[in-house]
Amino acid sequence: MTQEKIQVLWNKNVGPGYFKIGLNCQGEYSEAKPGQFVMLRLCDRIEPLLRRPFSIHRLISGKGQFQGIEILYKVVGKFTKKLSVLKKKELIDILGPLGKGFSIPKNIKRIFMVAGGIGVAPIVFLASQLKNNEMDISRCRMFLGGRSKDDILCLDDFDQLKMAVQLTTDDGSAGSKCLVTHPLETALAERQPDLLYACGPREMLKSVVVLAQKFTVKCQVSVETMMACGMGACLGCAVEPGGASEKYLHACLDGPVFDANTIKL
Repeated sequence: MTQEKIQVLWNKNVGPGYFKIGLNCQGEYSEAKPGQFVMLRLCDRIEPLLRRPFSIHRLISGKGQFQGIEILYKVVGKFTKKLSVLKKKELIDILGPLGKGFSIPKNIKRIFMVAGGIGVAPIVFLASQLKNNEMDISRCRMFLGGRSKDDILCLDDFDQLKMAVQLTTDDGSAGSKCLVTHPLETALAERQPDLLYACGPREMLKSVVVLAQKFTVKCQVSVETMMACGMGACLGCAVEPGGASEKYLHACLDGPVFDANTIKL
């Protein structure tokens, strides 16, 4: 983990309210894992005072060399609004890489991935890592949902990976008009995967975990939560434990990726 001020490589609008920012990170970031995150703070500005957490969307490389990381984010408040106007070569304060990412067990051949809205950010990184590990992506399926077509992101990434994608939207403006867990349940009933990965709104994750338990499928979920420090000091990202354990977990240290059986959503 390092804290430093680094340059912005690019900051581009990729949809209504959605942006991708490239950051010139070096060192440990070349070994970052899907599901890990960073804490960002704007330089030379008093407000917002606290850092904000962002999933690592992908690693950037060119000419055979590591160049940094990319963050996919949505403008939802003061911080992200100010973040969206940063220009190339401007500086931003970054702390990371942080947290525990997705675990990729050996001998896993068939995988389902589920993402809702901005939850797709670490899932793209994960899918790319699976392909780099020489997994047969054609045996994997992606279930991607959003409120509307404007919230369906990264289709080009999955197309380049040649991964089958099932689209759903709440209003029917893209794909099927239903919750993303509806086609997921149908697919699980037809043929169960070796592992299920998910990232998105908490209510979506709750439904995914229920389905994983119903069909006895191993499941890992990336929990979206606000954090003030990212290092376990503030204790603001507590996650209720599952099973018989009484010890609360923390998304910044114990996660943000958890085995679905170890937490209560």
